Amino acid sequence: MSTPDRLQSDQVQQELVALNQQLDRLLDTVRRLTEENRSLRQSQEQLSGERAGLLARNEQARSRVEAMIQRLKSLESNG
Repeated sequence: MSTPDRLQSDQVQQELVALNQQLDRLLDTVRRLTEENRSLRQSQEQLSGERAGLLARNEQARSRVEAMIQRLKSLESNG
């Protein structure tokens, strides 16, 4: 192999190494983002469940307060 061919081969080899390193970094980023996305979706589901529970409790409290108001009005008009 002549010197120019060897230099070109070395350049190609270096480019391949650099591309491999870049690919490894990209794969690491994809893995990290996939895990982060999974975690965020899990948190979102949990928060949505908590929100639904709070809304239900709020509605129950509203109903009880309205019932109390009606009873008070009834007592006031009867008394």
